[in-house]
Amino acid sequence: MAEEKNLLEVSHLKQYFPVSQGFHKVPLKAVDDISFTIKPGETLGLVGESGCGKTTVGRTLLRLYEPTAGKITFDGDVLFDSGEQYDANGELVVDEKGRPVLGKKVNVDMLPYRKQMQMVFQDPYSSLNPRMTVEDIIGEPLDTHKLYSSKGERRDKILSLMETVGLNAEHAMRYAHEFSGGQRQRIGIARALAVDPKFIVCDEPVSALDVSIQAQVINMFEELQEKMGLAYLFIAHDLLVVRHISDRIAVMYLGHMMEIADSDELNEHPIHPYTLSLLSAVPIPDPKTARQSKRIVLEGDVPSPLKMPSGCPFRTRCQYATEQCAIAKPQLTDRGNGHFVACWNR
Repeated sequence: MAEEKNLLEVSHLKQYFPVSQGFHKVPLKAVDDISFTIKPGETLGLVGESGCGKTTVGRTLLRLYEPTAGKITFDGDVLFDSGEQYDANGELVVDEKGRPVLGKKVNVDMLPYRKQMQMVFQDPYSSLNPRMTVEDIIGEPLDTHKLYSSKGERRDKILSLMETVGLNAEHAMRYAHEFSGGQRQRIGIARALAVDPKFIVCDEPVSALDVSIQAQVINMFEELQEKMGLAYLFIAHDLLVVRHISDRIAVMYLGHMMEIADSDELNEHPIHPYTLSLLSAVPIPDPKTARQSKRIVLEGDVPSPLKMPSGCPFRTRCQYATEQCAIAKPQLTDRGNGHFVACWNR
């Protein structure tokens, strides 16, 4: 049986934002050289501390932010390619003056791909227009892409989408402020589903909701995936939620990818010191087990993305750090079973 091809391929993605410091502009490296793939119908969970660049990854993939460098391929089509060349070890190829060797650049118009790639935003309170009715919010993508032939067909599609996400037909003429957080997030999900996408970036879609509502929304994401064959990039803080919904999990720290593995493999056999620390902070429901488990507390402060440490970005807080960690940044290497880790000493 032939291996299923990837729906999304991200190679050496970089997203730098210019920040003024006095009279100079310096790059804030929000996302710095990350690579991963997502297969059709798969969920990749993306976890890490606040400010590590998770949301920036999602927005850059959909080109809501224009990438600084790297390559994004979706369903076989190259959406963006800065032309930078890399060798077999993942090192940037440079000329004798230290400048990157550039190949062919690609930068396509994203409008045709917006139908296939959508986003559910983190805050259901600010991501919906307060002046629009629910019908108009969900119908906006249908209007943009001209996906109906009559007003009757438009309304039928909107009501069908509302039913899919658990909203009643009488909600159609109400405004966003009349709904609870969970219902607003359902409106946002219906809007994303309106164009029948293949891939959705879920940017912390349950973090602003009550725990009881979180479970309902997570279950709905799983049901929609099964019914429509959707692929997700699921960004979240809560490792229990991520483990529940994800096929694979990627761990990010300061704009870099630290570890990628199957969900169960990562939780049961974590390798990177940062992943070990994150997992040690997950609450355990059994008091006896919780007392026996040892919390791994990281020493030191998170470095500024404007002044990154040399070599491995995690070395300033790592108990296993050696001189080699300061000299060179480790690349993601396969430790078996598709378990990739960027660490010299583990």
